[in-house]
Amino acid sequence: MFGAEISIMDYFTEQNIELFLERFRSLGPLPGMLLTFLKSFVPPLPTIVIVGANAAIYGLWLGFLYSWIGLVTGSLLTFWLIRKASDTPFIRRWAAKPKVQKAMVWAQRNGFSFVFLLSLLPLGPFVVINMAAGLTRMPTVSFAAAVALGKGVMVFCVSYIGTHLSDFIDQPVELLGVALFIAASLWLNRRLQAYFTASAAVTPEPADTMK
Repeated sequence: MFGAEISIMDYFTEQNIELFLERFRSLGPLPGMLLTFLKSFVPPLPTIVIVGANAAIYGLWLGFLYSWIGLVTGSLLTFWLIRKASDTPFIRRWAAKPKVQKAMVWAQRNGFSFVFLLSLLPLGPFVVINMAAGLTRMPTVSFAAAVALGKGVMVFCVSYIGTHLSDFIDQPVELLGVALFIAASLWLNRRLQAYFTASAAVTPEPADTMK
């Protein structure tokens, strides 16, 4: 089964995604929005590759819009589903895991900042963030605003890179900037997780927020 998952994920290369988008371009924005929407339910999907491909196929602004709509809609649906299913035995068992408990503490203490800062990054535990926010019953308006703003900045940066990739290849110095952007995102993601983990360690575990 693990091998099958790897082979499926191997399909999601930039070339294959662009071919998929070109093939179904007659459907308008639906293919581009669908791929980014699925990111909230299939965590291994490569956000940078999909958002970049959308920008390359649809253009900077339309690609940005379609990716943003897909990511925000997927996040909101995940958040809403977890809030509705928070009392089910399966979600309770999942929420009892240490990593999820820490994320719930982060979301409960920091709310908007927690979701906004981690949504800025093209790489990160997006599904855990959305689900933790839903479990702590973070206000829907605050969650929606944080996700919309954070992912808006992230998607625009990645879309800009996707539409100017050939320029970056022709100018290695600018390509180095892209590599530094990705590396900085990884570093910042780890730093933010370490910060919130430290905050959770000195904060009492939250009461059962699902009651």
